[in-house]
Amino acid sequence: MDIVLLTKAAIMGIVEGLTEFLPISSTGHLILAGALLGLDDDKAKVFDIAIQTGAILAVIMVYWQKIKSTVLALPTQRSAQQLALNVLVGFLPAVVLGLLFGKVIKAHLFTPIVVASTFIIGGFIILWAERRPATSVRVHNVDDMSTLDALKVGLVQCFAMIPGTSRSGSTIIGGMLLGLSRQTATDFSFFLAIPTLIGAGVYSLYKERALLSMADAPMFAVGLLFSFLSAWLCVRWLLRYISSHNFVPFAWYRIVFGLVVLGTAWSGLVVWAE
Repeated sequence: MDIVLLTKAAIMGIVEGLTEFLPISSTGHLILAGALLGLDDDKAKVFDIAIQTGAILAVIMVYWQKIKSTVLALPTQRSAQQLALNVLVGFLPAVVLGLLFGKVIKAHLFTPIVVASTFIIGGFIILWAERRPATSVRVHNVDDMSTLDALKVGLVQCFAMIPGTSRSGSTIIGGMLLGLSRQTATDFSFFLAIPTLIGAGVYSLYKERALLSMADAPMFAVGLLFSFLSAWLCVRWLLRYISSHNFVPFAWYRIVFGLVVLGTAWSGLVVWAE
């Protein structure tokens, strides 16, 4: 058993869990962490996607009562049917565009410099979104979202295919710009993450199965475990945080972190793997 490799897997799992649901890009942080740890080959890219499942399990646990009640009420309750339809409608754009452009994006945009640049751009977008007047909010509960609202958020989520953009950032900030309250946008982002990330993980594992063997099982298991634990803590914290705070600190974090990556790359202080 390679203890060094398992330690790296644990670190990557923690990075995934802590960043998946914050508007700071888990994929971007995984690319940067992988570059520093030497986990940047094709198998590592599959690993990065697969361990998202651990983070999703944490969301399912936190929202279990809402998910359970919605599923049980599907045959009879209109609001439950609407929420299920909204999640499906929001999920479909990422499926279509991911199948069409996923390979090209992965081949050309999964680099530290692209990630750093999108960190900075995304930070300024968050600052802009947080300046909108409170009167622009028209949807205050996820059960009140229309199918058109869900489709718009699903289309915005597609921007997250560009690494460093942030899936949660796209859906939460995009939802806020579309008129959802901060809490509603966050809740729907979490619900939308369930099929999106599970689907991406299963598809990636199936497509790249030739790269994997049973010898990789401990590495993936450790990554999933630490991803689950750190995501569970992060989601619970974030739901408390948004009740009385905005996302401005995350915007400045993105901008500063992106500038640090660009600066170290330009100066040669850190040689980021491509």
